[in-house]
Amino acid sequence: MDIKKILLSAATVTGIMTAGTVAANADTVSVKAGDTVSELAHEYGTTVSDIQTENNLSNVNMIYVGQQLNVNGTNSATTQTTSSNSTANSSTTTSSNTTTTQSQSTTPATNNTVTASTTNSSVSTVANTSASENAAKAWIAARESGGSYTAQNGNYYGKYQLSKSYLNGDYSAANQERVATQYVTSRYGSWQGAVNHWKTYGWY
Repeated sequence: MDIKKILLSAATVTGIMTAGTVAANADTVSVKAGDTVSELAHEYGTTVSDIQTENNLSNVNMIYVGQQLNVNGTNSATTQTTSSNSTANSSTTTSSNTTTTQSQSTTPATNNTVTASTTNSSVSTVANTSASENAAKAWIAARESGGSYTAQNGNYYGKYQLSKSYLNGDYSAANQERVATQYVTSRYGSWQGAVNHWKTYGWY
C-alpha cells in the first residue's frame, strides 16, 4: 500500500510540472506585424501594465516583429505555485518559478539588440543627410562668391550673396552662415532644394 501511494504522489508531481511548463510556453507569444501591447493584453486576459512589467518594456508603444513577449507570466506562476503547494512539496514550486524566470530573462536581450540596430541605422541616415547638405551648401557658395565672405555685388554681400537687409548690418562669417541657413530652410526646405532651384533658374 505504501509503495502505491509513493508512486501516485510522484506521478501527480510530474503531471503538475508538465502542466506548468505548457502554461508558461502558452503565455509566451511572438509579436506579429500590426500587434500592439493593448491588443495582446485584451487577447490574453491581462493588462498593459502587467505585460510592460513582465517584459521590462521601457515604452509600451515600441515592440518589434518577432519579439518574444510573456503576456501573463506572473499570473501563471502564482497559479502553479498555489496548485503545487496543495498537491506536492515545495521543490515542485521552485522548479516552476525557475522555468518562468529563465523565459523572461531572454526578453531584455532581444529588445537591446533590436534597439541597437535601429539606433545605428538612424545615426547612419543622419550622417548621410548631413554630408549631402554640407556638399550642397558648399556648391552654392562656390557659385555665388567663390567661397569668399567679403565678396560684394551691388546689394548682395558675402559668401552666399545675401541681401544686406537680411544681414542687418552684421557681416561676420558666423552671421552669414546663420542667416543663410535660415533663408534656405524657410524658402527651399534644405540646401539640396536650393541647389535644385539654382540649377533650374541660375539663382536661389
